Amino acid sequence: MSAADSVPAPDPHRPPTPGAPGPGADQSVAIRQFAGKGADYYTAHFTRIQSTGERVWSFNWAAALGGPFWAAARGVWGFFWLFVILELLALVQVGRGLWGDLGAGKVAEAGKLRDKATSLAEEAEAARVAGDDIAESLQASSDNLVRAAEGALLEAERLAAGATTLLLVGIGLYVVLRILAGVFANPRYEKQFTRWRTDRSVPSGLDPVNTLVGILLILVMYPATLYRFTASHPEPWITDVPIGTQYYTATANVIEDWFDRSAVAGQGLFDGITATVQTFLDILELILVGTPWPVVMLFWFIVAWRVANLRVAIFCAAALAYFGFLGFWETTMITFALVGAAAAFCLLMGIPLGIWCAKSPRTYAVVRPLLDLMQTLPPFVYLIPIIAFFGTGKVPGILATIVVGMPPVVRLTALGVMHVDEHVKEAAYAFGASKRQVLTGVELPLAAPSIMTGVNQTILLCLAMVVIAALIGAKGLGQDVVVALQYVAKGEGLLAGLAILFCAMILDRIVQGRFRREEDVR
Repeated sequence: MSAADSVPAPDPHRPPTPGAPGPGADQSVAIRQFAGKGADYYTAHFTRIQSTGERVWSFNWAAALGGPFWAAARGVWGFFWLFVILELLALVQVGRGLWGDLGAGKVAEAGKLRDKATSLAEEAEAARVAGDDIAESLQASSDNLVRAAEGALLEAERLAAGATTLLLVGIGLYVVLRILAGVFANPRYEKQFTRWRTDRSVPSGLDPVNTLVGILLILVMYPATLYRFTASHPEPWITDVPIGTQYYTATANVIEDWFDRSAVAGQGLFDGITATVQTFLDILELILVGTPWPVVMLFWFIVAWRVANLRVAIFCAAALAYFGFLGFWETTMITFALVGAAAAFCLLMGIPLGIWCAKSPRTYAVVRPLLDLMQTLPPFVYLIPIIAFFGTGKVPGILATIVVGMPPVVRLTALGVMHVDEHVKEAAYAFGASKRQVLTGVELPLAAPSIMTGVNQTILLCLAMVVIAALIGAKGLGQDVVVALQYVAKGEGLLAGLAILFCAMILDRIVQGRFRREEDVR
């Protein structure tokens, strides 16, 4: 550390002296209390930094020489982690230049190529003796491998020759980093002082505990990282956790047994859920698939016209014509039935649950982690318990889609209801309204924009799941995309993808149509 840090100062934990004479004196006393050791140095530099809004040249030799050690001792942890990462990058280059075997990988690769070439040459000789025509082909392959091995050895020599360059680059980067640490240390520490003035939990002074923690962290991270990235053949314990797969296998077996037992114990419940969803899906498929296509197209046109406007209705008719002309009509109607069933269950359960969460903070505290889990867990993971409990087919696809699509409508319904102005509700209560009347006549209408956004997001997420749900037999347009992926049918896959896009646009325009029309009127 610099000579500035060796100057004695008042106790950094002593409370401010009441009745200090003037603002300047208060600032100086506060800096001394904050800085502790080296108080005179930091008082002078903090005063210069705070006296002007422009950049002030200030160099901290303690930070430049100590680097992360200084940052840890002073409790500037953001500064500490930044320079630890950057210094490790520089030191790794230094280590690779000093003792790293840069060409070891290429030498090993050349050895494997030579062994394979020798084996092929022996096979070629045996084939030549036997009069087999494949001898020339085997010999050509052997020669190619020999040339590849020679190229790998040349690459190894080139890498080894670059060791000096790596060493110089690493040293130069390390010196630059220490200079930057000295330049930016005082401004960064002054910002910490500013926060300390309003929050005394911010670290101040030279803390022995922070210093010890910083030293331990560096002693653990630096040697392990340098060894990992500079050793030719690092020990397995440094690259892999030294624990076998026995815990993984045992845990997986326990989970699998639990799924099997739960599927048997809850078979009645799961069958009831399947029957309910299947019945609703059959009704939708009867309406959309079984009804003649001109009737269905006319129905979509009238709904879009009445709910939104004529322009949206014309777009819907054009999109439906696209489905019919390219042979996607039946699969599209199946997709609409799947999305309609999933979205209906999401809305029937999600909107009341969102209202309940808005009214009960305790309920929301329980539901919110579940919503976080539903939104962050990859969709493919949902398919595992769904298949375990419900098998494969359209109903399991709908159930997986419900899990993905429900969180937005619950969150946005709760958010909309919670943000209704309290004064408006108080006025309604003052006029004698009951809680049910306030909910239906005040809160839900005012929360409608947020709720409609949640409905929109839920429908689009349900539609986005049709491709993933097709992997477990949900059919629809998702199956066309999956088949196109399996056979790398680029044209068919693109046409099916555009069909899904048009489905999303139709549903979005119709669902949001009336709300947007009311906004236009206002």
